Formats: sequence, C-alpha cells, structure tokens
Amino acid sequence: MPDSFIYLTQEGLEKLQEEYRYLKEDKRVEIAEKLKEAISYGDLSENSEYEDARNEQSQVELRITEVEDQLKNVKLIEEDTKTKSWEKKVNMGMTVTVQEEGNKDKDTYKIVGTTEADILADVPKVSNESQFGKSLLGKKKGDTFSLKNGAGESISYKILEVA
Repeated sequence: MPDSFIYLTQEGLEKLQEEYRYLKEDKRVEIAEKLKEAISYGDLSENSEYEDARNEQSQVELRITEVEDQLKNVKLIEEDTKTKSWEKKVNMGMTVTVQEEGNKDKDTYKIVGTTEADILADVPKVSNESQFGKSLLGKKKGDTFSLKNGAGESISYKILEVA
C-alpha cells in the first residue's frame, strides 16, 4: 500500500495553511466580485468576462479541495535537536552540505517531502523520493555516495555536514 502521508516541515505546513486561508477568504471573495460584475453586463451566453470568472472559480475550488486533502494527510517532519552532529544520519527535514569529488565548491540542500521540493529556493529543497534525496537518506557526515548523471557517468559526493 503506497504511503498516503504528505511530508512537510513546519515551514511547509505554515505555507500550505496560508495558501488555504488565502484561497478561501480572499480569492473566493475576489472571484465573487468578478462574477457579480460580469453578470451586470447582461447576456451571459456571450459574456467572456463571466466565462473567465467561472473558469477561475473552478480552478480555485479544485485547488481548495487539493489543499484540504493534503492538510488532512500531513505528517510533520520533526527536527532532531538532540543527536550530536557527527552522529546524525540524514533524514527528512535536515540540511546537508555535500562536495562533489574533484570540485572545491560545496552545495547545501534541505531534504523535504515531494510537496515541498523547490530546487530554486535559497537553500534548494530536494525531495526524499528523488535519486539525490534517496542517496542521502541514512548517511552520516564523512560518508560518500555516487549517482549517475543523465549521460550515465558516475558522480561521487562526500557529505561534509548534517544539520
């Protein structure tokens, strides 16, 4: 049976809750105003403003339903503040600094659930289900791991820090 939980950090949960509040309290009201204005133009059969507002309303209602379902199935990712840094194993919610073999640059990532993944964030958030995320899980500071890139070449990384 597949895992039905939506794994989120506290930050991700708050962001999802804020989106839900915005959609229900602000966006719905905004669309109702658009519908009211479009209806005032008369004939609805040839009223593109009315059609646009109805389409937007459908999309918002669909997203509200999706977010409600996600919020019902949230499993909060707890931070490990008790384990000593050199003993910590990479788990969801942790920040990991790695270095590619033969490269002086260090890269830092946060391991999150798929819903929260955002590779463009200041500290990129990688999914625990991605190849990179899966390779990190369970490893400790000093461990190495290898991945194959799109060209099939093996790339080795060393874990420099787990926080």
